Amino acid sequence: MAGRGTARDRLAAFGADRRGSVALIFGLSATVLVGLIGGGIDYARVSTRRSQLQAAVDAGVLAGGNALKLAASSTDSVRGVTEQTIRDAAKTPADRALGLRVEVPPEKTSVFARAEETMRLGFGALVGLGTQTISAQARVNVVGKMRLCMLTLDPSAMGAFNLQKNAQVTANACSLYANSANIAGMVGGDNAMARADTICSAGGYLGLRANFAPPPQTGCPVIEDPLKDRPAPAVGGCIAIPASANKKGDTSKNEVDQSVTLEPGTYCGGLRITKKATVTLRPGIYVMKDGPLIVDQKASVAGDGVAFYFTGDKGGLLFSKGSTVSLAAPTSGVMAGLLMMEERSVNNPVDPVLALLSAVGTTVGGVTDLVSGLTGDGELPPTPTPPPVGLTKPMRIYRIISDNARTMLGTIYLPAGRVVIDADKPVADRSAYTVVVAQQVNLYEGPNLYLNANYDQTSVPVPKGVGPLSGKLMLSQ
Repeated sequence: MAGRGTARDRLAAFGADRRGSVALIFGLSATVLVGLIGGGIDYARVSTRRSQLQAAVDAGVLAGGNALKLAASSTDSVRGVTEQTIRDAAKTPADRALGLRVEVPPEKTSVFARAEETMRLGFGALVGLGTQTISAQARVNVVGKMRLCMLTLDPSAMGAFNLQKNAQVTANACSLYANSANIAGMVGGDNAMARADTICSAGGYLGLRANFAPPPQTGCPVIEDPLKDRPAPAVGGCIAIPASANKKGDTSKNEVDQSVTLEPGTYCGGLRITKKATVTLRPGIYVMKDGPLIVDQKASVAGDGVAFYFTGDKGGLLFSKGSTVSLAAPTSGVMAGLLMMEERSVNNPVDPVLALLSAVGTTVGGVTDLVSGLTGDGELPPTPTPPPVGLTKPMRIYRIISDNARTMLGTIYLPAGRVVIDADKPVADRSAYTVVVAQQVNLYEGPNLYLNANYDQTSVPVPKGVGPLSGKLMLSQ
């Protein structure tokens, strides 16, 4: 009996050991299974996050490369736009820190970025791995530099670059840039369209993505005025128009209504070319002192090697509807490459249209003398210039309504000016190149402003800071 009890006890013990072993094996299997499943989940999370981080770094160096292509860019501004783009695209959770390194060599030929963050694992602790460091890097090399063909300098106005109705800007192989930090520093309305290699806004933009090709980059670094060091030409004594330039022989108002050739010099009170007059300008600098340059009533003006400098509160420009304009900037001298330039400050600017309305006997409120208003072939004076969407400081007005202003070769530099184009036909499309640097640029109606960049087709130099080499981006990881 004692022996059987001993056997029974041994059998019970054996069963208990077997059940314990099974439980241990099952427990170990469950742990391994949980670890395998959890590890798979962690791996998927890490892989997804690494892809997101790589995409953010790629976007960052491409944005930096596009900024680098601009002739006026600095290494600090390129680093800034690269870092900001990566941080915005990475969307790093609040419980993590994104380590970021951006390198731009002094010669500004490439942009490199490396991003790192430490991610907490959900199941890794089971095998002694609580966190995982994720990294991504990319480099973009710039072959050449993209030229800057339009820059609006206004630092904060809404619509500093503003397109409305059917207006278009076509910037072939160059960049459009707005310095305004306003959330709507660039505005594209209705069926307006801006096309360029790069479109960049220091603030934001208002309008459909379809209004811009490509869509604007936002939060871009502010570009310092690339032409701020260009000296102004001398303002000399007043020059008189020849008596033959005016049918009445009256030279006091600088009004030309006969076909003549004019000499460069300082035109005090400005210059009006009107009533079908065909005027040829000899090469040189034409200073419009205390008055606008006006071409209206189907008059035409043409000149190679000419430049215009505007000074005083009454300075400005109006190319009216029926006018014809063909102008090319000087190839040498103080205004080499500059078609237009102005005094850098203005206090109480006057709309050139008001000067014209006064000259033909009309007022802003209506027509005071309809007969004098219908001068020439019955071309009514234009309506006053539409006000800007946003105004942060006084600006002279440079308005182009002409449907035949096809050649405007050179750089238009108006740091205290507002370029307003409301023509119906293309503007500057026959120019080898046109660059615009102005306080604001506003287009209405249906013009297409062409900013060509065919530098090899002209001897007119491109001012330093806004050209002239093309560029491509090469991305590597």
